[in-house]
Amino acid sequence: MTTTYLDIHPEVAAALAEGKPVVALESTIISHGMPYPRNVETALMVEQTVRDAGAVPATIAIINGRLKAGLSKEEIEMLGKAGAEVTKVSRRDIPFIVAAGKHGATTVAATMIVAEMAGIKVFATGGIGGVHRGAQQTFDVSADLQELAGTNVAVICAGAKSILDLALTREYLETHGVPVIGYQTAVLPAFYTRDSDQTVDYQLDSPAEIAAALHAKWELALDGGAVITNPIPEQYAMPREKIDGAISQALQEAEEQNIGGKESTPFLLARVCELTGGDSLDSNIQLVLNNARLASQIAAELSDRG
Repeated sequence: MTTTYLDIHPEVAAALAEGKPVVALESTIISHGMPYPRNVETALMVEQTVRDAGAVPATIAIINGRLKAGLSKEEIEMLGKAGAEVTKVSRRDIPFIVAAGKHGATTVAATMIVAEMAGIKVFATGGIGGVHRGAQQTFDVSADLQELAGTNVAVICAGAKSILDLALTREYLETHGVPVIGYQTAVLPAFYTRDSDQTVDYQLDSPAEIAAALHAKWELALDGGAVITNPIPEQYAMPREKIDGAISQALQEAEEQNIGGKESTPFLLARVCELTGGDSLDSNIQLVLNNARLASQIAAELSDRG
């Protein structure tokens, strides 16, 4: 895979060269996930959480047409201030944003691509995309799932976003051979809540066990990623009835306003935030920090294995 268009931040490059743990972070959460300045504050807080846990953060984005594995504070600030003006970039969008020399905020799929280019195996995010509700008619399936099927990066998340059809998301991942691991849980967490009606493939109770499974998977040349689900800390979890009600209303409004495609997730998350009085945003931030800590521990165990 060519790295002609890739810039690796010196701190990240040094860590990779020395075999130290590195954790990839996405940039969509900066430009499209929450308002300024909280988006910048959160991004820097997540990076610091990774450092405090003994790893090196590599926030990924496209800046002036260059793929970036690791951003400066100034670049994070710029993405945060520009907000939704920055293009949300998935696999299909990368060549066009690069060719035009524009800025891009990377989704889970695009972050995985750049992370693999840079040699980063572990990625922390909030929640993955998945199969949208009503996909039987719309065929609306996140590119995140296809990326997980073929890109060798482990994604630590709080499950699939609860605005999605979790059962169909699990079926899709199973079909494509993507393992869903529950960290100290046998139940699939649903982003804002610690549980759902779905199970995971394997419950593993320590970062060392997870790293051992990932190491074996890739040593066996079984290409593709893995989903490591990490339930939101109990004190920040939201009542299931409250979040389900807000999601139902947001989905109805999205349908009435003909909002779909890649615009649907930002709209739904923003609307759920409004309907919950901001509680969902607070929960979102806490679960990302929680995932960053676990990702750092898994990355450290993987780096010990060479």
